[in-house]
Amino acid sequence: MAKYTTSKPSWVPEEKDDKFACSVMSGIEGVKDTTTGNINPMLASGKMKPKRRLIMSEDEYVDGVLKGDRMVLSRAITLIESNSSKHFVKAQRVLQRLLPHTGKALRIGITGVPGAGKSTIIEAFGNMLCDRGHRVAVLSVDPTSSVTRGSILGDKTRMGTLSRRQEAYIRPSPAGGTLGGVARKSRETMLMCEAAGYDVILIETVGVGQSETTVRSMVDFFMLVVLTGAGDDLQGIKKGIMELADAIVINKADGDNLLKAKVARGEYERMIEYIRPATEGWQTHAYTCSAYTKDGIPELWEVIRAFREVTEKSGVFQKRRRGQLLEWMHSMIDEHLHSLFFEDPVITGRMPEVREAVLQGVISPTQAVKELVNMFDVDRAARRQVDLFHPERETRT
Repeated sequence: MAKYTTSKPSWVPEEKDDKFACSVMSGIEGVKDTTTGNINPMLASGKMKPKRRLIMSEDEYVDGVLKGDRMVLSRAITLIESNSSKHFVKAQRVLQRLLPHTGKALRIGITGVPGAGKSTIIEAFGNMLCDRGHRVAVLSVDPTSSVTRGSILGDKTRMGTLSRRQEAYIRPSPAGGTLGGVARKSRETMLMCEAAGYDVILIETVGVGQSETTVRSMVDFFMLVVLTGAGDDLQGIKKGIMELADAIVINKADGDNLLKAKVARGEYERMIEYIRPATEGWQTHAYTCSAYTKDGIPELWEVIRAFREVTEKSGVFQKRRRGQLLEWMHSMIDEHLHSLFFEDPVITGRMPEVREAVLQGVISPTQAVKELVNMFDVDRAARRQVDLFHPERETRT
C-alpha cells in the first residue's frame, strides 16, 4: 500500500498549540488518479469510498454545468486547462455540447498596471452586481514566474466577500507566459461560465506591460484602470493600451487622493482627444471611482449598460462577437499547427542534430528552419489526429 508522511512547516513554533494545526503532507507515490493526481491510499485499497466521483462522464459534466453546480464547473474548467491529449478530446466534446447555451453574458475585460486596484474594483463591482440580481463570474489571470514557473493564484484572498457569495464564481488561472497575460484556455473557460448561467463575465488580466490585444479580442467592453501621476499628455498618448480601452477608470479617488484623481481625469480626457475610439460609434471617456468607498462604481455600470445599448443598436456589438469567433479560430489554427510540427516524430528525431548545427555555426537558423519544414509531412501529421466527435474513426500510425 502507498504510504505518505507528514511533517511540521518551518514557520510553526516548536511548542505549537491548537492555533498551529497545519502540517505538510508528502506526495503519495504509486497512486495516481487520471484527472486529479494523488489520492488517499485508503481509497486505493477500497477501505474508503470517495465523497465524489473521481472520473466524470461527458453527460455528468454537461448536466452539472447547466445546473450551475460550481463544483462540476470547476472540474470542467480543470479538464479544459489540462494539457493531456486525452483530456483535450473529452473537454472539446463537453464544450461542443454546451455551445448552444453560451453567448448571452456581457463580457468585460479589466486591465491596468499592478497596484492599480483591479481586484478591489472587481470585488466592489461584483458585489454590487450580485445585489442587483446578476450572477458574476471572475476569471482572474495571475502572473507566472519566469524562474519557478509558478503562480500565487491569490486573487480570491483579495475578493474575500465576493468569493463567499453564491451568485459569484471566481476562477484564478496562471498566465503561463502567454501573450497579454491571458491563459491559453480563457476563451473556453468563459464559455463554460456562460453555460453555467453567469450573465456577467469579468476577465482580469496580468497587466505587466505585455500586449493586451488578446483580452481585447475576447470581451465586449474593455476597461483600463489607472492611477494618478501617470505622466504628461504626450506620455499618455504613447501608451498603446489606451487605444484599446472603452473606458479609462482612475481608481482610489478618495481621501487626500480625491483632488489628484479629478486632475488626472481631466488629463486623460485631453489625451483621449488625440486617440481613435476603440469601438466604432462609442466615445471613450475617463471616470473616477473608489473601490474603498464604492463611489463611482454604480455610475461605471451605467456606462457599460449604455455601451451595450448603443453598440447593439448600431450592430457593432454583434459584429465584434463574430470577429472574435474568427480570431479565435485563427489562433487555434496557429496553436494546432505548432503542436503538429513539434510533436511530429521525424521532426523530434532530427531536431537535436539541427539545433547543435545551429549552435556550432555550421548552418544558419534560416537554413535550419528550411530543412525542418521540408522534412515535415502534413499528411503524416494528419494521420495522427483524433476525430473529436467520432473517436472510432481515429487513424493510428
